[in-house]
Amino acid sequence: MRCPFCKTDQDRVIDSRSTSDGFSIRRRRQCLSCTKRFTTYERTEEQPLFVVKKDGTRQPFDRRKILDGLQKACEKRPIPAARLEEIVNRIELDLYGQFDREVGSKIIGEMVMKELRDLDQVAYVRFASVYREFKDAADFVDALQPFDNKEELP
Repeated sequence: MRCPFCKTDQDRVIDSRSTSDGFSIRRRRQCLSCTKRFTTYERTEEQPLFVVKKDGTRQPFDRRKILDGLQKACEKRPIPAARLEEIVNRIELDLYGQFDREVGSKIIGEMVMKELRDLDQVAYVRFASVYREFKDAADFVDALQPFDNKEELP
């Protein structure tokens, strides 16, 4: 590792510890030449995950897109932003755990639908109307089938 101050590559590690998220290691180093200290981070090299769209095109997975969709579906609903982050984290972990290189956008959409079905009925129907491209009122009625008929919508 090159010292950011004097650019020599002789240093020693003074301290190593895991970061709070557990996905990297923080190392405090001291340059043996100029004696200044600096910090480095060591992370595993991740394979990028690509999303295969309906039209067959591929694009890199972007968790922000899932969060944006959730935020639109949950707009003006009593759902904390932290809860949406938890959902995105859960979906992202599942995707990286189940798929090596590619995942279909349909699978991601279904995962989001499942999470919303358990979270909020209105948000579920909003998301479903865009995701499944509803054409008429019958599509909305069909989307409500997973819910118990005795339960009223908020």
